[in-house]
Amino acid sequence: MRVLLKKGAEASLYLADWHGKRVIIKKRLPKAYRPLQLDQTIRRYRTVHEPQLMHEAKRAGVPTPAIFMVDVENAAIIMEYVEGHQVKALLDTLSDEDRAELCLKIGGEIAKLHRHGIVHGDLTTSNMILNGEGTVFFVDFGLGDKTSELEAQGIDLHLLKRALQSTHFGHAEECFAAVIKGYADGVGADAEAAVCEKIREIEKRGRYVAERQLGA
Repeated sequence: MRVLLKKGAEASLYLADWHGKRVIIKKRLPKAYRPLQLDQTIRRYRTVHEPQLMHEAKRAGVPTPAIFMVDVENAAIIMEYVEGHQVKALLDTLSDEDRAELCLKIGGEIAKLHRHGIVHGDLTTSNMILNGEGTVFFVDFGLGDKTSELEAQGIDLHLLKRALQSTHFGHAEECFAAVIKGYADGVGADAEAAVCEKIREIEKRGRYVAERQLGA
């Protein structure tokens, strides 16, 4: 039995039973606007690439769901169902102290990814699950990559900052400050300063583009 949990732009997520286990099946959907052969190539590549990144993240010490099966032909991944709650649903309900502690932990996990040359590619609180033991699992590495480029790391954190501003606007500033503190503890002051400067540069670029569009 499969239950559709989420129908996204790139893939659908199903909750299912698989050999006595509760699992998530992530199936990438064909895109009619792409030529058939190109579409198959892209979906197969991402189906293989995502579990590889998740394995690399786990080796870096970042909790990710266990991968049980990769079905390249059908562009599907069968993975562990993590019991818990999306951080998106929890963050605004926590006390100030617990919220800061959670964001520190998130920053520390992002630092592990970046130290090991991994960018998540879609860092939002929707893609983080807090389980009953207080462990934060990172999910959905479909847009991630293996790179140590400062630009990519800055974009990763900038995306999280924007996600906090749009989804948790009442606590966005304090949450991102705690994330950066946890990140600094993990990568060191020099690396943290460099990535924060890159974030400011990315924000300036965005403002410049917006101003040009308004003036057009």
